[in-house]
Amino acid sequence: MCVKSFLMAFLCLFSVAVLSQSPQKLDVQLATLYSDDIDVTDYLISEKYDGVRAIWTGQRLLTRQGNPIHAPDWFTDPLPNVWLDGELWSRRKDFEFIVSTVRKHDPIDKEWRQIRYMIFDAPDQTHLMTFEQRVQRYSQLVKQANLSHLVSIEQVSVTNNQQLSSLLEDYIAKGAEGLMLHRKEAKFESGRTDNLLKLKPHMDAEATVIKVFNGSGKYDGMMGSVLVEMPSGLRFKIGSGFTDLQRQNPPEKGQVLTYKYHGFTARGVPRFASFMRYRDEKW
Repeated sequence: MCVKSFLMAFLCLFSVAVLSQSPQKLDVQLATLYSDDIDVTDYLISEKYDGVRAIWTGQRLLTRQGNPIHAPDWFTDPLPNVWLDGELWSRRKDFEFIVSTVRKHDPIDKEWRQIRYMIFDAPDQTHLMTFEQRVQRYSQLVKQANLSHLVSIEQVSVTNNQQLSSLLEDYIAKGAEGLMLHRKEAKFESGRTDNLLKLKPHMDAEATVIKVFNGSGKYDGMMGSVLVEMPSGLRFKIGSGFTDLQRQNPPEKGQVLTYKYHGFTARGVPRFASFMRYRDEKW
């Protein structure tokens, strides 16, 4: 009887030990790709940090998959006793160092001194707060904590897609990975959601001019946009990126141009398509 009781106790302790090492299931929001059919005024926008996603449960620092992150005690002990979501990050274009530092089971203090915890969300327990309210919440929490390694991520607004495109280009020029868009009025929603969007740098491609359209307003009497055709046969319009001189001297049908874009819409149309140059550089 004593042996049986001992074995049962041992198995119970063993099970607890194994479970404690298993990943903890977390409620985490995951982003979808930006689509240009949204109203950008509905979103708050921040830099997309190229680091390691980290969840602070109020007691433990975990990856988004629920695995423990072995940070030094000085890093985690002063953190507020609330749920925080953010990115472990050092500086732009430093991803390999960040991953190497964060993955170590035995943290190296001098490496972690270069890491900051960039907070972009602080979900409330009832999930009734909007993201705009949660921004105020995490900003206040970070301010109260007053820790050099705890940083609240700035959120900004734009009024149209062109401003968003300019903002993206400004951040990319500084070495950023891209932008994140979070719907202002969205409640917290676990899993992949279109309340959270990611927008990365532009790519470029060539297309053939099919038709030229007259402009309006200050561009009346000049080229307003061009209809172009991709090698796949898909056609779409490009109306931005041209100088006034180029608008006064529109291209001929069949002219090949290079444009930049930021991914594709659901129909496969390049997003934020903007003129860069003509293949033969006539202009």
